[in-house]
Amino acid sequence: MVAGAIPWWLTRWEGREAPYWIPLRVFGVFLIAGGMMTIVPAFLRFVVEGLGTPAPIAPTERLVVGGLYRYVRNPMYVAVTAIILGQGLLLGRAVLFVYAATIYAAFASFVHWYEEPALTRRFGRQYAAYKDAVPAWCPSPRLLMRRRTTD
Repeated sequence: MVAGAIPWWLTRWEGREAPYWIPLRVFGVFLIAGGMMTIVPAFLRFVVEGLGTPAPIAPTERLVVGGLYRYVRNPMYVAVTAIILGQGLLLGRAVLFVYAATIYAAFASFVHWYEEPALTRRFGRQYAAYKDAVPAWCPSPRLLMRRRTTD
């Protein structure tokens, strides 16, 4: 819905014609592909490692800290935002940039006001240590390099 139906409703997948958009359109395709390739393994990590789902109605039994979650605490939210931004670049539609900013604000608010307190209550010190070690939205180059040398 968030990265498919609503962007379609906003644009009907109709792009703007502008030759200067070609390099940005290519970058948009990469954002879309990268976002799509992130969502599936991140979701599966909840099932395999956490023994649950990302949905609050069926939460995980264990804190999920492996895979992409070693680098950023919210890879699915980042992926959805990247997909929407990629659609905006591909189609050359400013409305999708506004929508992506709105979605990001909603995700950030949900994480701050619901997810983090819920995870703190549920997993206590384990989540606090994870939160201190792993950034919420954008992995640091230092973290990426450190993880690469230990894998």
